[in-house]
Amino acid sequence: MGHLDHAALGWLTPALSYVMACIGAALGLRCTMRALGATGRSRRNWLITAASAIGTGIWTMHFVAMLGFSVSGTDIRYDVPLTIASLLVAMVVVSAGVFAVGYGRDRVRALFLGGLTTGLGVASMHYLGMAAVRLHGGVHYDPALVGLSVLIAVVAATAALWAALNIKSPVAVTLASLIMGAAVSSMHYTGMFAVSVRVSPSGDVLPGATAMQFIFPLAVGLGSYLFLTSAFVALSPTTGEREASASAQRPVENVAS
Repeated sequence: MGHLDHAALGWLTPALSYVMACIGAALGLRCTMRALGATGRSRRNWLITAASAIGTGIWTMHFVAMLGFSVSGTDIRYDVPLTIASLLVAMVVVSAGVFAVGYGRDRVRALFLGGLTTGLGVASMHYLGMAAVRLHGGVHYDPALVGLSVLIAVVAATAALWAALNIKSPVAVTLASLIMGAAVSSMHYTGMFAVSVRVSPSGDVLPGATAMQFIFPLAVGLGSYLFLTSAFVALSPTTGEREASASAQRPVENVAS
């Protein structure tokens, strides 16, 4: 059995991955709140942004954490197509969950379906990302811990969507984002603790790319996307601010006429 180290770079990768999960959750919550106050094309665009933020945040959290993953006795590589597929799965399935909440008329049913769909999407992204790992040996999973990680993902996703529907205060959104980030990180490490590896030493060159060749540049790019989108959302006026601005302009227009 190979010894697994989930923090080979110390606390850097767990801490940074948690920050990315919190940023993605906060941005997703803010965008979903904006969507619920909008209509038509504007609602759709806000929901797309929310889904991309949550999906990107979760994927970046996972693979930043994986930068600190090592197994004694073998190198680790990543299958590039499967890794990209895990990102696309996160985006598509999270989008389905967010749109279920954004357009659902029965909020309880929409929350249940949205939380279940989004949670399963998070879990699918995680295990598809793990399927992209290439090493000398076989990877095995503890079914009980796998099931627990999926349950955590569904509960965390449902709680996040509930927060988007019910929380309006910026302070409350920040708190909900911190909790969501902790829940996503817990799901990740629960899933990682389910892993065991039986190493088969070999001199063959592993297929795929190293984490620093592929994962790190992609994670940096997606992290930059989250920061830039956060700035855009922060600077965009809310529905209430637009209505206040419009009402303030009406007296001026009436006087001019």
